[in-house]
Amino acid sequence: MAITAAQVNELRQKTGAGMMDCKKALTEADGNFEKAIEILRKKGAAVASKRAEKATNEGVVLTKVSDDKETGVILEINCETDFVAKSQDFVQFANEVLQTVYKNKPSNVTALLENDSVKNLLTDIMGKVGEKIEISRFAIENAPNGFIVDYVHLGSKLGVLVKYENIGSGKDEFAEIGKDIAMQIAAMKPLCVYREEVPKEIIDKEMDIYKELARKEGKPEQILEKIATGRLTKFYQENCLFEQAFIKDNTKAVGDLLKEFNSKHGTQIKISLFRRFHLGDEKK
Repeated sequence: MAITAAQVNELRQKTGAGMMDCKKALTEADGNFEKAIEILRKKGAAVASKRAEKATNEGVVLTKVSDDKETGVILEINCETDFVAKSQDFVQFANEVLQTVYKNKPSNVTALLENDSVKNLLTDIMGKVGEKIEISRFAIENAPNGFIVDYVHLGSKLGVLVKYENIGSGKDEFAEIGKDIAMQIAAMKPLCVYREEVPKEIIDKEMDIYKELARKEGKPEQILEKIATGRLTKFYQENCLFEQAFIKDNTKAVGDLLKEFNSKHGTQIKISLFRRFHLGDEKK
């Protein structure tokens, strides 16, 4: 049967697929809309199968924080090209997945993909853009007595969630400092918040390196431990958020900001944790 432009346009409105794809699907389905939609979905599944080995190093990192600042979500979704990452279809898909994670709070990506709506959206978007799309990771943080701050760097390739505890009634006053610390995390890429959180294997590796460097410098064996310990202090200052020099005023450490605020407002605010998603980090 002859397929009209009106039919093609109606299918495009329903599915968002390209005009030629809609026309081919309607032709194959003899004008049956439900069958045409199924054909387009199968095309998306075929794209996924065909491009299974393709690298997905582009995409977006998105965040969402509740109005009361007590719940936050950070999400990374990947695609193959920056062109697709900036497309309206991909951005809309990513935001719909973000809303689903925020609302349903799945335990992990596998659980998220068991959601029929997400599964269908994923198949549809791959059919539309012709690229492999991956929901790579997400994190959900809750702070019943705290404060969650998000920051997404321009371009949506890097995002941060920071969880603060013991906020009390100081949310409004703390908002600017909380955002500054989130930006600090984005810029300076700390390993953790406090030195006590640095894994022992990292410390042991750093100590071995510092001792070997001192040994090559001709330092006596009996003082290598002391020299290495001194250099480890600098490692903490560079890699532990609490001890890092504040990017807006390097005469202060991030920890000094909190101490000053707590002293002024009579609070005991502390940084509980942070999530820093940089596009593709998990794949490296």
